[in-house]
Amino acid sequence: MNTARHYTLTLSCPDRVGIVAAVSAFLASHNGWIVEANHHADNESVRYFLRQEILAESLPFDIDVFKSKFAEVAKEFRMEWRISDSAIPHRVVVLVSREDHCLYDLLYRWKSKEFNFDIPCVISNHDVLRGFVEWHGIPFHHVPVTPETKVKAFEETIRIFEDYCGDTMVLARYMQILPADICDTYLGRIINIHHSFLPSFMGARPYHQAFERGVKLIGATCHYVTTELDAGPIIEQDTVRIDHGDSVADIIRYGKDIEKAVLARGLRYHVEDRVLRDGNKTVVFR
Repeated sequence: MNTARHYTLTLSCPDRVGIVAAVSAFLASHNGWIVEANHHADNESVRYFLRQEILAESLPFDIDVFKSKFAEVAKEFRMEWRISDSAIPHRVVVLVSREDHCLYDLLYRWKSKEFNFDIPCVISNHDVLRGFVEWHGIPFHHVPVTPETKVKAFEETIRIFEDYCGDTMVLARYMQILPADICDTYLGRIINIHHSFLPSFMGARPYHQAFERGVKLIGATCHYVTTELDAGPIIEQDTVRIDHGDSVADIIRYGKDIEKAVLARGLRYHVEDRVLRDGNKTVVFR
């Protein structure tokens, strides 16, 4: 990641001749200095994906003027595009239940400024992690979720997310299924960590499922949340080898280490605009 202030342009569009030339010509005409460039052409979807970091000080205008001027190029090539400013930290609202390992890891990475994100608040359906979160100076919101209060609880969760101007919602072992309307409204803005190597062992108790199946590899998957449970576009995955001597408790312990690393990498790729969705797949420019 570049430390100098930069704009990150990401786009996808139907593949054709001249896309890179048009983007490069636009930037060159305004003395834009490209400091990182990534490209991918997908033969199956026949779409083109591009990510470029442009040195902010090289351009004679701000990001709003950039959006206005680039719109003509985007229209010609039918681009789905966005541009972000590295000077504005990505606002990540974390949702948790009782499991604390992923939350602890994200708080450490936030406190050490490992990558460019902020945690404006934490929301939990249990109150057990309040002290640790507030010790970091981060507001903690306890929103209990029961079968009787689910509708109002999720309405309150979204109200808090919007009040804090959240960019992305991270389910850090939240252990609750979000309503379909929330999944649709915030498509591409909700990230989950699932404790298995999807598509294997979807749903509840995946480590127990893995143990009963006698697998030799377990894993974790960071993915975008959709209305279909544990089936959204995958951002990042990893595995660790186990054997017949490992108990369920051992598997859970190994898995927690993978979960932390996979979630952190996936969130970093997302925050740095390195993930472009292609239907139910992703293009990840590492």
